[in-house]
This record gives sequence, C-alpha cells and structure tokens, in this order.
Amino acid sequence: MKRFLISTLFFFITNLIIAQLKVEVYFDFDRYDLNSQATQTLNSWIAEGKNYKVTQLFGFCDWKGTNAYNDTLALRRVNSVYNFLIKQNIKVEKNLVIRGFGEDFKQSPKQEENRRVTLIYEEVLPQKEVEKPLPKSDGPTFKEQIKTAKKGDAIRLEHINFLNHSAKIVPNSEPVLLELLCVMEENPTLKIEIQGHICCDTENKYGYISEARARAVYTFLLRNKVNRKRISFKGYGATRPIYPIPEQNSQQEDANRRVEILILER
Repeated sequence: MKRFLISTLFFFITNLIIAQLKVEVYFDFDRYDLNSQATQTLNSWIAEGKNYKVTQLFGFCDWKGTNAYNDTLALRRVNSVYNFLIKQNIKVEKNLVIRGFGEDFKQSPKQEENRRVTLIYEEVLPQKEVEKPLPKSDGPTFKEQIKTAKKGDAIRLEHINFLNHSAKIVPNSEPVLLELLCVMEENPTLKIEIQGHICCDTENKYGYISEARARAVYTFLLRNKVNRKRISFKGYGATRPIYPIPEQNSQQEDANRRVEILILER
C-alpha cells in the first residue's frame, strides 16, 4: 500500500514537473558527491546568465540496495546539489520543496538515468526591470474617470505591464490592479468588460495574447471576491488600434498596446 501511495505521488509530481523548467544531474553508482559531468551541467546552466529561482529538488536512486539506504542516498544527493547552488549564489525559494524518492519510482531500464537529482526552477526578471516606479500623470486618476464615466465609455488602465508576448503581469503593475479592485468595491452596481488590445500585429497572429491579458485582469478580480456577474473580458487583438498599423513610432505602439475597461452598467 505504501509503495502504491508513493508511486501515485511520484506520478502526480512527475506530471507537474513536465510543465515547469528543469535541470537534471546524474551521479556515479553509490555516490552522492557531484562528479565532473554533473558540475559541468550545473555550471553550463548557470552560465546562461538568467535570473533563476529554484523551487524544488527531487532525488532518485537505482534499485540496488535497501529502501532505507536508497532513501538516505537520494536525500544526500539533493543536499549536494543544494550546497552547490548556495555556493554559486543561486536564489532558492524560501519554502523549497525537497523530496527523496529513493528507488520508489518508475525506473528507467538504463540504471545511470535513475541516479539523479531533478532541479525545478523559475526564470525571474531582474529587479531593475520590474521595480521601475510608475510615471506620474497630470490627468484625472482612474477613480476620477470612473466617477464621470457613462455607460459605453472605455477607460484605459494606465501603466499595466506584461512580460513580452505573455499574459503574466509584472509586479510593478500591482498598484493598478489594486486601484481597479477598489473601484469595483466602492461602486457595487458597476459592471465592466475588460478589453485587451495589442499593437504591431498586421497579420492577426497574436490576437490570443490580448484575450489572455484581459483574462489575467479578470482572474485577479475574481480571486479578490468580485462577483463574476459584474465582470467579463474579451480580447480584440489589433482590430481596434488608436493609431493605424503599422505604427510610426514606439509611442503609437504603446498607445495601441493597452487594457481598457468598458462601462456596461453604473
């Protein structure tokens, strides 16, 4: 029964790993120190120069030896990788998930593939790219615009930024989302449509990004207990540009690449 539960857990975690970024390093038989190949693998990964954050470390062994011995060996391998990361100043998640599977997983026919540590990580934008202060505006605030808006008016969410070709909102956009949340809480009868728009897309290849970005804002409001009956979202791709496409400069591109709030009901 124990082996079944462990196998089930391993299957779940393995499927979770597939969707994430990972590095695998391999160990010599019955050893937990990093060999030259494992060290080279980690150094090559680090040399890519990206800002990594390690979130999970999983250790594995081949079937030779007792379960108890292999469980300990797997964790020692994890510890070797962990110590290497710390020495190389690689960022490690505060609540790092560590798991030693020993030999309790679906073994590869090639025994050398079973003697490994799987490292799960994320790529984090450098702080200088996500911590820029928001530019100040001399115009009316978002709240002020909402107060005077009528049904059918569209109001742009200023300074909400996403990773390139992504629907992931960068951290410095949080104040904008919180302001929108406050507006929804202070105006309980307000109903809106969140509209996503992109720039530069002459062939309409990336319309899905505009919808995904609108959905990201929608999801933020849902998670913060805004009634789903009051909000909806839609992506318009590049079909509603403020300036004709192709744009003439970066300012026009910025104007076309936007998220707007359409007032449906006051």
